[in-house]
Amino acid sequence: MTREDYDRYAAAFNARDYDAVFDFYAEDPEMAFFGVEIRTRQQLRDFYSFLHSFVRESITVEKFAASDELAAVEGVIRIEAFRDLTRAELDANGMQQFFPIAAGEVQEMRQYIHYHLRGGKIASVGCAIVP
Repeated sequence: MTREDYDRYAAAFNARDYDAVFDFYAEDPEMAFFGVEIRTRQQLRDFYSFLHSFVRESITVEKFAASDELAAVEGVIRIEAFRDLTRAELDANGMQQFFPIAAGEVQEMRQYIHYHLRGGKIASVGCAIVP
């Protein structure tokens, strides 16, 4: 995966084009972050469609490094709520580990993301948030 590939991936994510996002993944990907596991195109669509019906989420890449087996990204994830996302709605959707956010609130988080690659496609994802 090149920086240009990743820029296309990030642009698809920022545009909410979930099918284009999933096209960057290998067969049977292993995405596990913050207690969420996604292994299929439909799970990715369901998770982000729900979340993005409350917030605008975007990634700004600050640093990128890649080899044949790994792409590493350091960047800022920006979450801006345009609707209240309540504890009850999060809990009802199995997202107890996430925090509510009120309309108008903005959160920015520095995140380190590792994409393990197989055949140039993303096979698994790991990430950490830096306070």
